[in-house]
Amino acid sequence: MFLSLSLICLTVSLLLSQVNRMTATPIAEAKAMKLQNAIREVVPAFDNDPVAEAYRMADGSGDSLLVYPAKQGGELVGFALNSYSNNGFSGNIQIMVGFDMEHRIVNYSVLQHAETPGLGSKMTEWFRDLTKPEQSVIGRDLSKGALTVTKDGGDVDAITASTITSRAFLEAVNKAYAVYSGSMENTWSGATTATENETEETTKEGGPSNE
Repeated sequence: MFLSLSLICLTVSLLLSQVNRMTATPIAEAKAMKLQNAIREVVPAFDNDPVAEAYRMADGSGDSLLVYPAKQGGELVGFALNSYSNNGFSGNIQIMVGFDMEHRIVNYSVLQHAETPGLGSKMTEWFRDLTKPEQSVIGRDLSKGALTVTKDGGDVDAITASTITSRAFLEAVNKAYAVYSGSMENTWSGATTATENETEETTKEGGPSNE
């Protein structure tokens, strides 16, 4: 009996291992496609591979987010950021939020949540309804200040009967913007350095300088 049970367990283990190997690649490809689609949904049109060029950046509060730079013809056109909040009504909320180069929100995509169906779950569309500017975050310039719900003195209408979810959603957006701001600073800093280097090279070659 012991030998029979051992053989059965070994056979089942081998079968499960084989199934895992067979499904690992399709699952990974599906996740990669979902990520690419989420990025494409939230930033201006691009022709680079944001996932291949992704990097982590601190948000200034001891945390960090994944940043996906979107480029068109080698020029940055925006950033997609994978952000989150653990303060949803049912816990963790994960979103992909995109910004253009003018600090404006292009779009967002809710990646994961466990909010109440028909209430908090409405965040997937609620904050992108352009026919209701008082609740939409699309096009908002966050350089003018963080987004908060009207109940907290802000100017974004919360989801009806789901203020907690709305606060968590905006927390994730504000967190993403904090990291976006750091990425923008690095971008302009890098551009300045490149300009200085180009000037130095031009001067060395006998070309005109700015002096």
